[in-house]
Amino acid sequence: MHTKKIIYSGTPLKQASRALIMVHGRGGSAEDILTLAPMLAVGDYALLAPQATGNTWYPHSFLMPQEDNEPWLSAAIEVLASTVQEIVDAGITHDRIYFTGFSQGACLTLEFAARHAVRYGGIAAFTGGLIGDHVHRSNYTGDFAQTPVFIGSSDPDMHVPVKRVRETETVYADLHADIHIKIYPNMGHTISGDEINIVNEKIFGKV
Repeated sequence: MHTKKIIYSGTPLKQASRALIMVHGRGGSAEDILTLAPMLAVGDYALLAPQATGNTWYPHSFLMPQEDNEPWLSAAIEVLASTVQEIVDAGITHDRIYFTGFSQGACLTLEFAARHAVRYGGIAAFTGGLIGDHVHRSNYTGDFAQTPVFIGSSDPDMHVPVKRVRETETVYADLHADIHIKIYPNMGHTISGDEINIVNEKIFGKV
């Protein structure tokens, strides 16, 4: 089961006015996802990268029934909830909290945020969608109040079908996110320079 283990970087949390939670993918690590930070316009942010036990947030595909990924999925969501609370306790409001994640980390980020929709600073999901064999619309409540959200993905992608990205877009729009989707033909399961440019412009505010 997951226990909360955070790798901190960037501006110390007590001194920062904004914070970015960075969620690694399956088989990755907190240290891995932090290597993305120098490419993002987050130079003065506190960076918090949680680490999954065994480098995996949940054991099966995100398209399996949610109960098949329990109790790991709930424990992973609780890690993100606790990380958000730690940031709030340090004096940073939700509208100055940002998220990014890749692959399994992007799925977990999108699932957590949709279950706890408030005005965040922004969400950048590199290849991901809501978790489950179908979209559990009743799980998602709150109001993003125009939180900027970007999801980039490939068509095709070996793990994340475009159909689920579009279903996620619909849920986020219903929860009043300012959502942007870009599907790249045959990009592969990776993060592209174009995606970095988009999130720096639309999410992190660098033009």
